[in-house]
Amino acid sequence: MAKNGPEPNTEVVVETDNYLVWKANEPDGETTFHLELNNVTLHFFQEEWDEFLRLAGLLLE
Repeated sequence: MAKNGPEPNTEVVVETDNYLVWKANEPDGETTFHLELNNVTLHFFQEEWDEFLRLAGLLLE
């Protein structure tokens, strides 16, 4: 029998018709972000997400 632990608390951050960003507050206190681009999903820890946002911001300069 599988042991079920606590589930993460998830929240949609933003979405469009084709893309979705959601975050999960994990039971261990870590926050992860998930970027869904059609059939590809990228997973980020908080520090990685912060760096990704800085990178995306540089594209807009």
